[in-house]
Order: sequence, then C-alpha cells, then structure tokens
Amino acid sequence: MTSCILQPARVAAASVVMMLALAALAGCSFQPDEEVWEISGPVFGTSYHISVVLPEDRQRLEALAQGIDDALEEVDASMSTWREDSELSKLNRLKDQSDWTPVSESLFEVLARSDEISRLTDGAFDVTIGPVVNLWGFGPDARPEHVPSDEDLARALASTGFKNLSLQTNPPAVKASKTQYIDLSAIAKGYGVDVVARYLDSEGVKAYLVEIGGEVRTQGKKPNGGVWRLAIEQPAEGGEQKVSRIITLPSRAMATSGDYRNYYESEGRRFSHTIDPETGKPITHNLASVTVITDDSMSADALATGFTVMGYERAAELATRENIAAYFIVRTENGFETHQTPAFSSYITQ
Repeated sequence: MTSCILQPARVAAASVVMMLALAALAGCSFQPDEEVWEISGPVFGTSYHISVVLPEDRQRLEALAQGIDDALEEVDASMSTWREDSELSKLNRLKDQSDWTPVSESLFEVLARSDEISRLTDGAFDVTIGPVVNLWGFGPDARPEHVPSDEDLARALASTGFKNLSLQTNPPAVKASKTQYIDLSAIAKGYGVDVVARYLDSEGVKAYLVEIGGEVRTQGKKPNGGVWRLAIEQPAEGGEQKVSRIITLPSRAMATSGDYRNYYESEGRRFSHTIDPETGKPITHNLASVTVITDDSMSADALATGFTVMGYERAAELATRENIAAYFIVRTENGFETHQTPAFSSYITQ
C-alpha cells in the first residue's frame, strides 16, 4: 500500500483512505498489478480529485491527466459565467435572443437536461435565475453592500423563467421569448464529472472515481474487488467535518447540496447561496442538506439543487414518487434528523 500528498494536475498513488470535500473512499489489500492512482487539480473555482485503477504506467497516467485537463477546459470555456470569453457569456450578452442562436452540442445537452429537471421540479430548478443570483452576490458580480430591496428583486425576477427558453435539436440552437441570463453553476460541475467519466471510458479505464467539488461518479471496482464507499457529510457549524452516513456507490453518480457552506451574513441575517426562483430570495426552510444518487452526475447535481429549494416535504414526495434515491438532513429543535427515500436505502452501509 502507498500514500502521498495530492499534487495539482499531476499523478500520484492514492492513499488507502482519502478524504474528499464531501466524501471518503476506503480500500485495502490491492492486487499487485493494479493500484489506485490519483489525478487532481483546480477547476471551476474548486478542485477535482480523480482516482483510477490501473497498473503503474507513468506515461499513460500523465496522458490521462492531460486529457482530463483538456476535457474540463472545454466545459469551462463553454459554460462558465465567470469567463467573458465563454460560449455561455457570449450568449448571455446578446441583447436580442429572439432568433435561434447556434450552440455547441455540449451546451445544448446541459440546457436540455436543465429544462427537463425544471419541469420535473415545477421550476424549483431554474437556470435563468442568474440575474437574481448575481443580485445577491453569489455570481461573478461583487457582493452587494446592502440586502436587495423588494423592488430590485421584482425587477430581476421579471427577466427570469425557464419557460422563456426554447430549444432546437437539429442543429442545436436556443432562443428566448425575452432576453435571459443563464447560470449553469448548479449543473455544470455535475456535467464536468460526466465528461471526465466519458473520457476515461473512451481511454479504456474500467474502474474510477471522479469528484469535482463534491459531485461524484464511480465505475467498476477497486483492486480488491470492493465497490467504492463514500461518506455523506453531516452539517456542522464552523466548517467542522463529520460523517452522517457511509454508502456504497456501484457505478453510479452522487451529488450533495446544502445551505451550510456557501452563505454570508449581512445586517444581522444569514443568507444561503441557494435562491428560490419563485421568491427570488435565499431559502429559509429547515432542509440543511440533500444527497441524490442517479445514473449521471449532471442529473444528480441539478436534482439536489432543486430538492434543496423545494424543502424536505415537497422534495421527499417528488423523489419517492419518481423513485429517485435521495437522502435528507433536516434541522429540528433537537438537532439534525435524517430521512431517505426507499430507493436510497439499499446504498447505506452504516
């Protein structure tokens, strides 16, 4: 067994137990011809950690590291609102979006899935909420000196609404009934995970774990034949990390959304980064965290956000009806309570 410190954009043997931002994986008794190798680096304002199961081959591992960087750079160049030269930023700057605007296949794929999840969640997930997100200071704009007024929120909300967007499949294109500012921050990380997974598949990597900012996707098994094991984080004040549940994730994707990390305080009040598209205000209900398991990370990422906006009761009802694996951590007067849908129960190990 080997261990090391993670190195940005370079390859290193992974430790037997490696703590990620929102997950932990465990392993033991590796096969002599295969090890778990870690490829990591910065991306999307956060970091990625990718574990691949391969025999030691430095040249191949270095090539994979470069290929992963290239794949993620394409996603960032397409979907970032923080880059003025991105495909999405150029689309958002169009003063008239009433005509069909051609978009890349990757951007179309994310917009199409976003529309499906918006309709499923009755608008709780909405990529057109960008102007309101920026108004609260959670986008590329500077944080406001004061809490937005009701008048400012009303003006920003008037320019939003996922139903204003129309999509054309062949060739891929988008138009809007009124000009929209699209923010894909609640789905692009998950899509980036899926892009890396596809790349590893194309390179013949049979077993891997891909994590970007807490969004995770796995494939295959570890060298000892075991499935990937991950930890769901227990919300805690002061940034302290605790484990709520350990789960197994056999060739699936997982995403967690919560209101306890990305927030700020102003005028004596605490404001979550999760904005309700209906009210234009940060959520205030008692759902602290939701974890979703699906086939692909893009869907898990978006559903976790939508469920967080909906709150526990509405989200649990929808997830149960749609047979979606979801795990909820709810604040109560006596501390945190946990709940899971029937579809989630089979993943829990402890």
